[in-house]
Amino acid sequence: MSRALLASTDPPLRPLPSSVTDLLRSLNAPPRLAAHLRAVHDVAYQLVEWTEHRCPDIVVNRDAVLFGAATHDIGKAVHVAELSGPGSAHEEAGREMLLALGFSPDLARFAGTHASWTDPDATFEDLLVSTADKVWKNKRVAELEDLLISRLAHATGQQHWAEYLALDELLEHIGNGADRRLAFQASFPVYA
Repeated sequence: MSRALLASTDPPLRPLPSSVTDLLRSLNAPPRLAAHLRAVHDVAYQLVEWTEHRCPDIVVNRDAVLFGAATHDIGKAVHVAELSGPGSAHEEAGREMLLALGFSPDLARFAGTHASWTDPDATFEDLLVSTADKVWKNKRVAELEDLLISRLAHATGQQHWAEYLALDELLEHIGNGADRRLAFQASFPVYA
């Protein structure tokens, strides 16, 4: 677990927030889950940095996005089989777990919303977490990206195509490190 949380990586991955590290240890979470959350958290960090730099008028709750990315799959600590196979039981289980542990609904929601970006109540922060959860492995989801681009274009006043080009360049850059992030994650066992 410590290696998944703290080891030097290629590409370099930022450490998870200490509250999340403590949470993963207290849950005796599988090392692969810790590695996955670290990779998605790092990509979310890059998305937030880019957004704040490119669109300073957009108010982004940085802490919420980073916490959401760092805990979006926390329910897989209970539904471990979903680390290596399909399933969505971890989503609601993760949200409920975080709430039961005293995390606010505004933070716990990401565990339940990271796969439901088309929900009309999805926030900009929800879209960033969902995007990070896809692009960390270089998976591009046009519908999700289009929602994010629309929000960016509305906030910046730029044309949709201009925001598309800018976001596409960023996601392509992030996607270039996907093989190494996937190898990092795969180097850890599914079961603790």
